[in-house]
Amino acid sequence: MSATTREALLPWDDVLAAYDPALGLEVHVELNTASKMFCGCATEFGAEPNTQVCPTCLGLPGAMPVVNVKAVESAIRIGLALNCDIAEWCRFARKNYFYPDMPKNFQTSQYDEPIAFEGFMDVTVPTDDGEVETFRVEIERAHMEEDTGKSLHVGGATGRIHGADYSLVDYNRAGIPLIEIVTKPIRGAGERAPEIAKAYVAQLRELIVALGVSDARMDQGSIRADVNLSLAPKGTGTLGTRTETKNVNSLRSVERAVRYEMQRHGAILTGGGSILQETRHWHEDTGITTSGREKSDAEDYRYFPEPDLVPVAPSRAWVEELRGTLPENPTQKRARLQAEWGFSDLEMRDTVGAGALGLVEETIAAGATPAAARKWWLSELARRANEAGTELAGLGVSPVDVARVQALVDSGAINDKLARQVFDGLIAGEGTPDEVVEKRGLAIVSDEGALSAAVDNAIAANPDVADKIRDGKVAAAGALIGAVMKEMRGQADAGRVRELILEKLT
Repeated sequence: MSATTREALLPWDDVLAAYDPALGLEVHVELNTASKMFCGCATEFGAEPNTQVCPTCLGLPGAMPVVNVKAVESAIRIGLALNCDIAEWCRFARKNYFYPDMPKNFQTSQYDEPIAFEGFMDVTVPTDDGEVETFRVEIERAHMEEDTGKSLHVGGATGRIHGADYSLVDYNRAGIPLIEIVTKPIRGAGERAPEIAKAYVAQLRELIVALGVSDARMDQGSIRADVNLSLAPKGTGTLGTRTETKNVNSLRSVERAVRYEMQRHGAILTGGGSILQETRHWHEDTGITTSGREKSDAEDYRYFPEPDLVPVAPSRAWVEELRGTLPENPTQKRARLQAEWGFSDLEMRDTVGAGALGLVEETIAAGATPAAARKWWLSELARRANEAGTELAGLGVSPVDVARVQALVDSGAINDKLARQVFDGLIAGEGTPDEVVEKRGLAIVSDEGALSAAVDNAIAANPDVADKIRDGKVAAAGALIGAVMKEMRGQADAGRVRELILEKLT
C-alpha cells in the first residue's frame, strides 16, 4: 500500500459507541553518554556516516563488549523517577532478527530480566471546563539495550525503501545506549485515549530532560515512540489484536496515530474483518499509517542470555545514592509553582506550551513578580521569537534582563512602551538594559519644566478639549495626555502629565 492510499475509517463517534480501546506505548530514549553502550565509540549526533564505529559495535569476530556504567546509572535513575522497582540482579540477552542496519544480526537487549519494572506515571490531561484530570499509566518495564544503525533510502518520493533507487546504511548510531520504557496496557481511556497517549509521552520527555540523561529531541530521534493499539467490543473487558505504529516522532503525531488506528481498526472490525498483528509506518505528511511487516512475538526473536557480558547487580547503597540525585518531578513542580505564582490552569498551560516555564521561574528568582515575568515572556518576547522563527531561549534575552527591565518600569525610569524599545536593544546585542536605556536615550523625562511646557503646548493646540476639562469632563484629559506623550516621544510619566493637566485646567 502506498503512503497516499487511505484505508476505510469508521466515524469517531461510532468507534466510541462500539469499542473499547487499549493502548500500549513503547518509548525509546537515546542516552547522552559520551560513548556507546558496549564500546568506546563517540555518540555525537550528525557526524560523517560510519566515522564513529569500531569492531565491537560493528559486530566483527572476536570483538568483546563492555557495559557502559554511566548508561546503567542513567537507567536506574529513569527507573526510580518512574516509581519502578530496581532489580538486584539482571542481565543482557541477544534478540535475534535480521535487519540491514543491525550489524551483528542481533540486538543486545534485556528480555525477562529488565533493570527496572513495575512502575507508574500519573498523567494530567486538561478537561473541557479548564480543569485537569489525572490518569495513572502503569509501567511494565524499563530496560537497557543498544540502538541500531540507520538506513537511508535514496530516490523515490517517500524516503522509504519502496520506490527507492538504492539504500545506504550509516552505523554511527549502532550501539548507542537506549532505554526502552514499556507501559502495561492502558485501558479505560475511551475517547481520551489519543490525548492520554500524547500527554504521557510529553510528560515522559519532560522527565527525561529534567533527569539530564538525554536531550530527548524527537526531531533528531533521541526519543521515539511506538504506539500499540487494539480495540475490543465495548464492555467485554478483553484485549483485541494489536498493531504497532513504529517511530512516531512528534507529540502531535502520537495523538493523531492513536486516533487514526482506532478508526481504522473500527472500520475493519465493523465490516466483519480481522486485525493483522503487524507493525505500521506513520506518515507525517498524510496523517495515515501503512503496513510494515507482520509483528513478531517474543519467541520469534529466539532470546538467549548474552554470553559475553556479566550480569548487572547494582548494590542497594548505589541505588539509594542515585535516588538522592533525582530532581523534583516536573509535574509536581509545575503544580507547586502554579500554586506559588497564583496562575490559573489556563495561564500555566500557556506558559508551559510556550516553553517559557523555566524562563519565567528564573525571571521571578531574579526579582520580577510572577505576573510581570509571564507578561513579558508570553507576549512581547513570544511575539518576537515567533517572528524570528526561534525559541524563546534563542532570542538573546536572559531572565535577569527581563527582571531588570521590569525593575526599571517599577522605578519609573521607563514605561512599558519604552521597555519594548529596550528589548529591541537587548536582542540587537547593545548591552545590558541600563546600557540600552542610556545609549538610546529612553529614560523618562523628569524635568518638570519640560513637562509643563509640553502640557501648555497641548492645551494651546486643543482648546476645545481644554474647555471640556474646565467644564468638569475630566475623562477628556486622555486626549491631552496623548498629545504630550507624542511630543515627548513617549518619554514622560503619563500619571504626572495627567496631574499637571488637571492642575492647570481645574
